[in-house]
Amino acid sequence: MLSPTLQGRRERALKPPFLGGPRSSPPNLEVRLKMTVDANERPMWAPSADLIASANVTAFTQWVNSRHGLSLGSYQQLWQWSVEDIDRFWRAIWDFFKLEPKSAAPALAHATMPGAEWFPGRTLNYAEQVLQRAPAVGPAILYYDQTLNESSLSREELRTAVVRLADSMRRAGVAAGDRVVACLPNCPEAIIALLATTSIGAIWSVVSPETGAEGMLARFAQLQPRLLFTIDGYRFKGATIDRRGEIAKLIAGLPTLEQVVVWPVGGLEPLRSLTVRTTLWTEFTGGDGQSPRPEAFEFARVPFQHPLWILFSSGTTGLPKAMVHSHGGALLEHLKCVTLHLDLRPGDRLFFYTITGWMVWNILAAALLAEAACVLYAEHPAEPTIGQLWRIAEKSQATMFGGSPSYVKMLMQAGYRPGQEHDLSALRSILLSGSPASPECMRWFPDAVKPDLWVQSSCGGTDVCTSFVGGVPTLPVYAGEIQARWLGVDAAALDDNGNVVVGDVGELVIRQPMPSMPVMFWNDAGNKRYRETYFETYPGLWRQGDFVLFNNRGGAHVLGRSDATLNRHGVRIGTAEIYRALEELPEIADALVVNVDLSGGDFWMPLLVRLAQGAVLDAALDGRIRQHLKKSLSPRHVPDNVIAVPGIPYTKTGKRLEVPLRRILAGTPIEKAVAREAAEDFSLLATVIGIVRERMPANGSPSAAG
Repeated sequence: MLSPTLQGRRERALKPPFLGGPRSSPPNLEVRLKMTVDANERPMWAPSADLIASANVTAFTQWVNSRHGLSLGSYQQLWQWSVEDIDRFWRAIWDFFKLEPKSAAPALAHATMPGAEWFPGRTLNYAEQVLQRAPAVGPAILYYDQTLNESSLSREELRTAVVRLADSMRRAGVAAGDRVVACLPNCPEAIIALLATTSIGAIWSVVSPETGAEGMLARFAQLQPRLLFTIDGYRFKGATIDRRGEIAKLIAGLPTLEQVVVWPVGGLEPLRSLTVRTTLWTEFTGGDGQSPRPEAFEFARVPFQHPLWILFSSGTTGLPKAMVHSHGGALLEHLKCVTLHLDLRPGDRLFFYTITGWMVWNILAAALLAEAACVLYAEHPAEPTIGQLWRIAEKSQATMFGGSPSYVKMLMQAGYRPGQEHDLSALRSILLSGSPASPECMRWFPDAVKPDLWVQSSCGGTDVCTSFVGGVPTLPVYAGEIQARWLGVDAAALDDNGNVVVGDVGELVIRQPMPSMPVMFWNDAGNKRYRETYFETYPGLWRQGDFVLFNNRGGAHVLGRSDATLNRHGVRIGTAEIYRALEELPEIADALVVNVDLSGGDFWMPLLVRLAQGAVLDAALDGRIRQHLKKSLSPRHVPDNVIAVPGIPYTKTGKRLEVPLRRILAGTPIEKAVAREAAEDFSLLATVIGIVRERMPANGSPSAAG
């Protein structure tokens, strides 16, 4: 049974919690995705009886039944219990993973959002738990360069490196609560620095090294850091990229810095600052014999909600939001994520191509919590060959391979078939993240990579450093569908009136707290920006900003950002469904669609396409695109113009720049619509804008309301 407080909140969540409609109505799709489940629909994959029996989530279910006198059978029953008795569920996570002290007091002292208070009085340390649970046998970290040279760290080697660095930081005056920032690639030193920082209770934040000084300062200047870990350059496409000039600008813009620690790429003159003490990594960690033995090191055990790290939003439309996550929240969520949902086992190896500035990197490092190794690679994903990542998957014997649907589409268009080129006998599962995965994307894996692969798609965010919906190893996979809501995630779709809908599209909301929700935004007086970001539309409910459809078997379809919704003659359309339909046309390599409000109440919806090699946007292809969208979706999905562009503008974390592009075309100056450092290629964005503006209606002008 729910507690009276949670029961009241749940009942309120089923009713309109506001006066008036939400900011964006759900798209009124003429072609609904899976409004009901077709009894004849066949899954593209189903778990074997052996897999179900051995899955970690099965062991957890049996433990819960035994411990609490329940008789939960299916995953759906387990999920229902996890959100109906959310306090007991998170206490069960605490106890199942043998955290100390055992849970007697309530997990959730205050259930309001924002402001939920978790596990009051408990102390722990995220880094200590990672180092205790990292693989005891074999490597904990594997790292590859572009030539496939391999280096590795065992658990003991990792622990020794962390302790040595943490002790040096303490001797340099860094204490609990201080901010430590980093500009590092996806390499072992980045994970060592993360764990060393958090082991002493200091607060970590990192950006990837291709970020310019302006982008780094937009993030790090908010934090007033004491110490900076950085490279002086990095390797990409076989060349050394010199970053000393950008790092010098960063140092000059951070007056609170007291220490800079440099990991040199080699071949460059040492980076030195005239104003801040600057040392090489090896100099900083000493060799002076003062570092304690790893077993004698004292981790800073901090309160459950003590800040762990600060992740930043992309900053496409303003100063990046500094999202503060906690030691306890991240630990519980990541134990649940990597063990129960990703089903990582001792000895497994997770390889996900990512940059350090993306929250997926935090999940990659969290594989250590499941006694699995993390496989790291920081160079170009398709150099020297398009199969580079699969070469690494083969050599590392990766058991789980992760990437984005856009990467998969590149492979599909190139006709690359990894299963024919590589020994992937160790591979069991695929993890797709970054954007919605189409049916074609998911079906490609068993055909081109390996039969009987568990292909899982997910949707979550930097906001919570995890997924709301994603993989479950004991459930079947339907092409183009996310398997289920994750445990402890009370996710729902709300219609225009704030009612919960199933089989129809609505705003994705979370109706009860999650431990990994940010404890705050940094420097956000009174939680003003935090409340505006998540709780302004539906008071008391977290609004993620995505459109979602849950079908009646619990599967999910994420249909794109609700603030990027297209409006055609009063009908709202999700952008993801257009992209999904266009994937069926081999001439289209990528696409972006926006709707621009024009003066006089008119509007214009152009479709931007990057053509596949050899394709030409002539009248025949233009007509085929229009006919395909009309037939597979509806007449309202047909664009006003189809425009060929040299590329599609993305953020550095792989999101299409839909909203900024719409604002720019509506008259907002480009510098105000998108931060230069948020764009993957700012010059491409400027080029695309110029091309599109030439095609805007001659008798219309942008409306300020756009």
